[in-house]
Amino acid sequence: MATEQFAMATALLGAALAAFMAGIGSAVGIGIAGRAATGVLSEKPERYGQLFLQVVLPGTQGFYGFVIAFFAMNTMRGFESLSMGDGLSIGVACLPVAFAGMLSAIHQGKTCAGGILLTAKRPEMAVKAGVLYAAMVEVYAVLGFLISLLMLLGIGPAQAA
Repeated sequence: MATEQFAMATALLGAALAAFMAGIGSAVGIGIAGRAATGVLSEKPERYGQLFLQVVLPGTQGFYGFVIAFFAMNTMRGFESLSMGDGLSIGVACLPVAFAGMLSAIHQGKTCAGGILLTAKRPEMAVKAGVLYAAMVEVYAVLGFLISLLMLLGIGPAQAA
């Protein structure tokens, strides 16, 4: 009984880390980009539309973490009781999106802040440089999401038998 509870706790911890770490990274990234945007908007409020995407872009990692946490909890429901191996597998499967999401969101916020400052001086470069450079950072969040998703999709009661 204690082993099953530890296995469940390990799986839930992985799901929580996916949601919390990616969410924290998104909050920090949006904060960084938002600070840069408010500075620009104080002088050039007409740039709001150009800056909006660059401010919200680091928020996507939080959604990736949430989706993986949801999949992890749904995977747990497929088991009558979790073995230690199953609990560890679910917990570990959540780690790629947790770490990739947190770190990429923070760095994406910094990249977006640079793009925002560029957009203030050269508005025609908003998409060419500002958004595209930030999207390059997003690729690593997507890879973390996909690895976590594929790992979770490979875990199930049929594999445990």
